[in-house]
Amino acid sequence: MTPTPATSARRHDIDALRVCVFGLLILFHVGMFYSPWDWHVKSDYIAGWLELPMTLSHQWRMQLVFLVSGLALNFLRRRTGDGQLARQRLARLGIPLLFGMAVIIPPQAYLEALRNGATEPGYLAFLWRYFTFQPWPEGAFAGWQLGITWNHLWYLPYLLAYTLVAIPLMRFVDGPGAGLRRRFQALRGSWLVALPLVPLMASGLFIYPHFPYMNYSLVGDWYAHSQYFTFFFIGYLIGTDAGLWGELARLRRRALALALASFATFLLLARILPDDPTGTQQFAMLLVTYLNRWIWIVTVLGFAHQYLNRPFPWLSYANEAVYPWYVLHQTITVVTGYWLSQQALGPVAEPTLVIVATIGGCAVLHEFVIRRNRVLRPLFGMKALPTRPACDPATIAGGGTPCLQAISAGSSD
Repeated sequence: MTPTPATSARRHDIDALRVCVFGLLILFHVGMFYSPWDWHVKSDYIAGWLELPMTLSHQWRMQLVFLVSGLALNFLRRRTGDGQLARQRLARLGIPLLFGMAVIIPPQAYLEALRNGATEPGYLAFLWRYFTFQPWPEGAFAGWQLGITWNHLWYLPYLLAYTLVAIPLMRFVDGPGAGLRRRFQALRGSWLVALPLVPLMASGLFIYPHFPYMNYSLVGDWYAHSQYFTFFFIGYLIGTDAGLWGELARLRRRALALALASFATFLLLARILPDDPTGTQQFAMLLVTYLNRWIWIVTVLGFAHQYLNRPFPWLSYANEAVYPWYVLHQTITVVTGYWLSQQALGPVAEPTLVIVATIGGCAVLHEFVIRRNRVLRPLFGMKALPTRPACDPATIAGGGTPCLQAISAGSSD
């Protein structure tokens, strides 16, 4: 499909939104080291106050990530055939996943197993056992059943699976089923808030009772798939339709008020409902939960479109850095957090240093190790560096301007 000028323009708000949601993801994982919730490794300085903001973002952050991924697929299909798109996604998602599981993730599994008493000190001995792909003692680390884990990189196989499933579905949506997209993009006001709740409620009513836990192992994780794929598909349907994005921006303040009210109601119901709720109580909790998730996403999309749709000087660089930062960040957090937690630095110095180490480590490794290295770039999901075109001697003799222009044009990622 050849893009028209109206549809090929860069959407800076979507780029900025992608940077922001992955930045939130990084901060969330740092927070997991200090929150009351269980995690791979934990600090001794647990901060109970973190539970409220983390609960708020936990309700919708990964759903928003998948929605933004659906938006990205919408862009990609405009300039890429289905077969080429599938091959590109296999490479851009599959290679970093395999590399990450082999190199980036093992330190997390080692420290978690060490904390749980499932291995002796000695990283090389752990790796030798790890790569036998045999089950570990129960609870040694996340993924002990298979002997190997992808930890925070679970998003990559899920996104790859959704993309491969979506490609034929998108052909229908862009062809015979185009009316579905038009009707969705025509939603306004309360319909834009209410209609997306229908598939989410169906998931909660009919899938959640049979698969109540998200296991992040891809296989058998049907409730997670029903939720995340719904948001992924919604992202594809939204696309760059000017009318729908304008409506999201118009609703942003009312959506924020409703989001705050829905979150307060969610907290109230979670507190007052019994452990064994009636059918009506369960229905009410599901409705409030999914309304809370969707309306926060509506709010974020609306404010992003209103205020972030401009070419910020930092945006191109940050957008390129998102993928390697995502791959690297949790291992840096776990390793530095584990070491710092043994230094008894106190509840202020330790988390400050963990945040600085995580952000600084990602920045330094991306800028000085990965970004300029032709071998490492694809291992961290980055596009290959462009090759300089060979210059025709006649072009050089004539001043070389076209050749220099070609090199310059090929230098952007």
